[in-house]
Amino acid sequence: MISIDPTQNTEKENYKFLIGSIIPRPIAFVTTMTTDGVLNGAPFSYFNIVTSNPPMISLSIQRSQGEQKDTARNIIESKQFVVHIVDEQNVEMINKTAASLPSNQSEIELANLTPVDSVKISIPGVKEAKIRMECLLEHALELGGSDTPGCDFIIGKVVQFHVENDIYKNGRIDPSGLTAVSRLAGNDYAKIGEIFEIKRPK
Repeated sequence: MISIDPTQNTEKENYKFLIGSIIPRPIAFVTTMTTDGVLNGAPFSYFNIVTSNPPMISLSIQRSQGEQKDTARNIIESKQFVVHIVDEQNVEMINKTAASLPSNQSEIELANLTPVDSVKISIPGVKEAKIRMECLLEHALELGGSDTPGCDFIIGKVVQFHVENDIYKNGRIDPSGLTAVSRLAGNDYAKIGEIFEIKRPK
């Protein structure tokens, strides 16, 4: 087995180790609003659950040369955002939103996604997602980096869930109906494969 000291690696080398090792990663498609009222959207695979009491999720939004991304800035300014689960049906459209656009241009329009009003916050979601979560900002932390922070770590509290009828059964989400996709390394994605059960020991 190879043993590697990350302090002897470049940032890019450590990035490749991380994204190649920590797989599969769920993908959050996040909609936010600029102060000028432009609806922005972007996908993030540094995304997971924080707690269910109350329901909270986390996003780690990487900076580029210390520059804060539009999504992080919008969340910190407005204190609200919508998280969508990326699935087999919407992944091609969502991938288009990863293009680098000026903050005054909407990735939602670029990808021909359909805005849909939220219930408890002012930020719209998109209709093409089977699951979306309206979130309020709980914490925003600047982490990593050397001279400037390397990322904005966002914790959001979910204040409203929206779930497509067909995949919601007996209080649970049907994974075969959701058809969520996950991020691997490079340009690679993965579908939900074979599902197996192992009972937790008592």
